[in-house]
Amino acid sequence: MNDTKVEQIADRIYRLSTCVPEIGPGGFTFNQFLVDAEEPLLYHTGMRHLFPAVRAAVEQVMPVERLRWIAFAHVEADECGAVNEFLAAAPHAQVAHGAMGCMLSLDDMLDRPPRAMADGEVLELGGAGLRRAVLEVPTPHVPHNWESHVFFEQETGTLFCGDLCTQLGDGPAVTDQDLLDAAIAAEEAFWQTSMGPAIPATYRRLADLQPKTLAVMHGSSYNGDCAALLRGLADVYETRFGCGPQAIPAQSLPGHAAPVGAGR
Repeated sequence: MNDTKVEQIADRIYRLSTCVPEIGPGGFTFNQFLVDAEEPLLYHTGMRHLFPAVRAAVEQVMPVERLRWIAFAHVEADECGAVNEFLAAAPHAQVAHGAMGCMLSLDDMLDRPPRAMADGEVLELGGAGLRRAVLEVPTPHVPHNWESHVFFEQETGTLFCGDLCTQLGDGPAVTDQDLLDAAIAAEEAFWQTSMGPAIPATYRRLADLQPKTLAVMHGSSYNGDCAALLRGLADVYETRFGCGPQAIPAQSLPGHAAPVGAGR
């Protein structure tokens, strides 16, 4: 079993991080984020086989039974594989996700009905004593999956950005060192992003939120100039990876001799 580290990245926001050394050069981290509020939120659950380690990490901060909200960026095993295990462990918890994700998958796959959130809707996590609130921002197909979305915690300026800004390796929990080159290197290693014109526009919309911390699922979180990093990545996807408003050039798929769309 890999060790899961618990480190604070913003006021009462904790990163729970497990590094799998076999993935990529220098390993690859799977991160969850815990917001210790009046109504605590766990963002990402990890895969089912990580549930014991992630639960134990949550317990370093608070009893797991206190969880009120569970969220994740999209429906994949590393994002939400252990969601029903956490729902069983926290009897008052409920998944909060964008309406698209609830309609497509979560209404069926969850052991308790989720709360479907509209674009721009705010979920209150705390009252007057400790105000915390997250804003729902849909990001369809960015970086992938139709139901993708992010949460923006408004009081601390923390953007829970899922697979955006992914990096290889097991770096510090949070850094102010520029992550642009590291994020590009991870993209070129995995080609995880659904390349299309929505990518730059979405990165720029998130930059307009002026986040103070990027809570990154794979790699270090970031507390430097977050808006500049997001806009820099938008520019890279637009100019280097062909995700501008113009037509996307035909690309070859592994195992295919002809490029996609050839001969049509």
